[in-house]
Amino acid sequence: MSITQKTVKTLVAGAFAATLTMAAAHASSAHDPAAPEGKEKCYGVAKAGMNDCGSLDGAHGCASAAKVDGDVTEWVLVPKGLCHKLVGGKLAEEAKAEMDAPSE
Repeated sequence: MSITQKTVKTLVAGAFAATLTMAAAHASSAHDPAAPEGKEKCYGVAKAGMNDCGSLDGAHGCASAAKVDGDVTEWVLVPKGLCHKLVGGKLAEEAKAEMDAPSE
């Protein structure tokens, strides 16, 4: 195989991989709708299998897919103002910060 053929194949493979990555990111965001008026997404309080829609880390895009209780990446819709009253309840920014924090 010549250098040119190898280069073209490498470029095609890279473009294909990039397309798959963008499609996966879009699919994940499509399963993570904004909260309706009067509600908020409360992270860290869902029981295993009782989450609403996709996870914060993009691990899945489905409701009822939480693997463990209290996972900070999983959420449920609650009335506005209720989340911080629940043990472990976090809004998106707080959950992202906890998720991104280095573990000790």
